[in-house]
Amino acid sequence: MNLLKKNLKWIATFLVLVGILLTNLNLYPVNLLFHGFGVILWTYFGYISNDRPIMINFGLQIPLFALGFYNLQIS
Repeated sequence: MNLLKKNLKWIATFLVLVGILLTNLNLYPVNLLFHGFGVILWTYFGYISNDRPIMINFGLQIPLFALGFYNLQIS
């Protein structure tokens, strides 16, 4: 389980950073995919490690990305 937790954190961090880079390069909507999936992985990590601050921080970002996907669908 420790190996999963360690790798999950690194994968999630990589995805979030790629999403931030793509946002700065104005590559929409692919930035939402990378950053959003990284946020979901971080939230899952917070859940499996019982880390409430991580779950709150990243969990509250999920509706924001859902709003971004919704706006992408209606435009």
